[in-house]
Amino acid sequence: MGPKPVSTVLTAEQEAGAVAFRQHTQLPLDDCLYALQEMRLSIWAYSTALPLGPAPPVSAPWYQSPAGPRTRGEENAPLAFGKKFKDYPIGYLHVDFAEVSTEEGKVYLFVAIDRTSKLAFAELQPRATKMLAADFLRRVLAAIPYQVHKVLTDNGTQFGNMPHQVYAWRHIFDRVCDEHGIEHRFTKPAHPWTNGQVERFNRTLQEATVRPYHYQTTAQLNEHLQAFLLAYNHGKRLKRLRGKTPHEFICQQWHLTPTIFVRDPTHLTLGLHS
Repeated sequence: MGPKPVSTVLTAEQEAGAVAFRQHTQLPLDDCLYALQEMRLSIWAYSTALPLGPAPPVSAPWYQSPAGPRTRGEENAPLAFGKKFKDYPIGYLHVDFAEVSTEEGKVYLFVAIDRTSKLAFAELQPRATKMLAADFLRRVLAAIPYQVHKVLTDNGTQFGNMPHQVYAWRHIFDRVCDEHGIEHRFTKPAHPWTNGQVERFNRTLQEATVRPYHYQTTAQLNEHLQAFLLAYNHGKRLKRLRGKTPHEFICQQWHLTPTIFVRDPTHLTLGLHS
């Protein structure tokens, strides 16, 4: 195996502290990196998250992962099973819904997430109808401080007319998009993974709420859900955003391209119930 590389950045005590921190918290590598940075520990950036210095030795125990060590630029490398997502400016929403339950019964979790800024919203509805889907979109658009230019959904009746409904009135979800000058796109038939970003976040919300916890009422679930979203939008540092939270990334975009914003997001609480 050869000798273990010796850190040129951390002292032995700092390296041992970083190892112990990850072993104790069991946090993902990205969260460990950002947490240790907040505590003013100078550790390497093992990915493109933040250019803090040279890449760490791959034998560092806190750096190992089941898939092997990560390298700089890996985030932008093409996926082994397909092409990398095209980059879009902020304002490209993915929208979907899922069924969840409390003691009171079944409810529907509507979710929207921006492809680029990762800003996310969600709310519970008693049914999954086109009118409630359109109302959800209206509230999301009112809460977002910048212009939305595209919305991606699946081909369900909640979001659009069926192909055989050639003489039907224009769908209410499409009419909301028209009111705001938004292009409504659909996933390809039999290709639900093309809307995988919102489906993955939908799963993240369920893993943080209904899967580990039991809720007697829908109100309890909604309170926990909105608290999680508030913490996510303002406190969750994301590798895809180079270590920024969604709110920090949006504020950065405000300074770079203020013309696409409808209001200053700097002191704005990003949520549907703010």
